[in-house]
Amino acid sequence: METVPANIKWVLRDGKKKDFTSSQQLFSVENARKARSFHRQIPGYRISPLKSLPNLALMMGVGGIWIKDEAKRLDLNSFKVLGGSYAIYRFILDKLNIANGELEFEELTSPKVKDQLGDITFASATDGNHGRGIAWAAKQLGFKCVIYVHSETSVRRIDAIKSNGAVVKVVDGNYDDAVEQVIIDAKEYGWEIISDTSWGNYTTIPKWIMQGYLTMLLEAQEQFSGQGIVKPTHIFVQAGVGALAASVIGYYHSLFKDEAPICVVVEPDQAPCLYASALAADGQPHTIDGALDTIMAGLACGEPSPIAWEVLKDTADAFITVPDYIAAKGMRVYATPLNGDPFIVSGESGAVTLGALVTILKQHGLEQLKTALKLNKESQILFINTEGNTDPLHFRQIIWEGSNPVPKEYWTNL
Repeated sequence: METVPANIKWVLRDGKKKDFTSSQQLFSVENARKARSFHRQIPGYRISPLKSLPNLALMMGVGGIWIKDEAKRLDLNSFKVLGGSYAIYRFILDKLNIANGELEFEELTSPKVKDQLGDITFASATDGNHGRGIAWAAKQLGFKCVIYVHSETSVRRIDAIKSNGAVVKVVDGNYDDAVEQVIIDAKEYGWEIISDTSWGNYTTIPKWIMQGYLTMLLEAQEQFSGQGIVKPTHIFVQAGVGALAASVIGYYHSLFKDEAPICVVVEPDQAPCLYASALAADGQPHTIDGALDTIMAGLACGEPSPIAWEVLKDTADAFITVPDYIAAKGMRVYATPLNGDPFIVSGESGAVTLGALVTILKQHGLEQLKTALKLNKESQILFINTEGNTDPLHFRQIIWEGSNPVPKEYWTNL
């Protein structure tokens, strides 16, 4: 029988000693509690569910599959609003010289605070979800917002941003080109950038954004405790610039140190900037050039966030890249659950990690990776469904029309 080349590439940690310094500084439980203290005051805040897929876990031969489902977070279809809103909150505290204090949400939105701050325009570059979250937060607080997107961003994502009161500017090129342009224009017009990627001396706000994501991780740990589980044994987390991945992996290493779960970073094979950085093995972040042509719009990033990379290079156990059809497969698995498992709405960037796991566990030729990751019947695996149906047309093309099918040579007999 002819051997089919593996459709997943990976780089393993290979026993290198982990360094928790950055994780402990940025992602402590104390910082997580500060973030949640703010988020709990936002009207409409609800703890997002931690869903279990026990029947799929049984079919896959693992102990448990757990999904922190962010598809309906504050009715914005994405976790991104947690980071953007918290960063704007911290920015305002800093502007008001409230270094170690807090502001109640009602006070934050008061005319008094608005008068103290003056006229502020917040700006950012996005592939969709981050920009929508920034636009929503700015609108809640009564500030202007300008969001830059690249030319391949779908009309549905642009309309979602505009619906939250932001001005949207389309830039020729990819996500990294949009980042470069917003930096230039913000300097010219005096806008305040709220970006989840870092560069040069621009590091404080990206750190606040990553700390904002800790709310959902603090929730998840409390939910695991309610199930009698101390912690997951494995975490599969998707990555664009790496901010979410650093937050998730950094939090668990801050909390459990050498006993942290095995952490796997998953990227599109057309935008594998973190994988390329790990493969280079020189400790430096590396940029990927090109169109970054992937259906995983939220992960189509060619340049890692340097502060995220500093965390990931010291803690992540594996970096893997997958083709688009694995993300599409993950969407279909979520949308067509086994009898008794819950139905989950997940977009391409949200579902890629589940698609990667199913592929690793059941596709011939990946046994070495499965063994290296210690995936077995005792494994309790955590995923973050980072987005719901953020692009309805594309969602239907994949779920209804069968877009991005798995090539027949990679079919599995389940």
